[in-house]
Amino acid sequence: MKRIEQSLIAAAFVAAFLAPAAPGFAQHIEHVAQAPAAVKVAETSAALRDLWLGHVFWVRNVVVDTFAGNKAAAASAEKQVVANARLIADSIAPYYGKEASEKLFGLLAAHYGAVKQYLEANAAGSKARQDAAVDSLTRNAAEIARFLSDANPNLPYDTLNSLLLAHGGHHLQQIQQLHNRQYQQESETWEAMKDHMYGIADAMAGAIAKQFPAKFV
Repeated sequence: MKRIEQSLIAAAFVAAFLAPAAPGFAQHIEHVAQAPAAVKVAETSAALRDLWLGHVFWVRNVVVDTFAGNKAAAASAEKQVVANARLIADSIAPYYGKEASEKLFGLLAAHYGAVKQYLEANAAGSKARQDAAVDSLTRNAAEIARFLSDANPNLPYDTLNSLLLAHGGHHLQQIQQLHNRQYQQESETWEAMKDHMYGIADAMAGAIAKQFPAKFV
């Protein structure tokens, strides 16, 4: 049932992202006669899916290795988290430029920083530090949503912010479950996280293709 609900949620927010842009934003969209080629949009979605899945994969490794006390493995996984964030940020450079790419990288770094802050607070059993990490994660979600929605009118702020808050919630739930050795529950959370990442990737690819159709012909 949880998987079905997750699929319905994913479909809903992808549909919201791909809805026609509001007339007020029309001047920002690159107009061409041809619609984006479906094959190129699908290829972009697949590439972004791989990148966003890499984010949750490597963050999970950091969590597992931290709780296991394997500092070397956790440090190695963290390097991959950073490298993956760089790749995600670089993926928007062909459309929005290097400056926007650097901005997104900083926002993604702050996202991971808040997740790590929560992880360390959870391991230490500090409720106050966990609450502070949740606040940081919440503010960061709003900042990322605002940045992306300002860049692309096909990415509504409210929908994107809700999506990113849900993503942050998955991280926190996974950390709690791994800490409590609730492995069956965590496996279900992982599946939800994976589907969520696919939804983000598909929505991003579709929104970019609508904004820059000339790059997808």
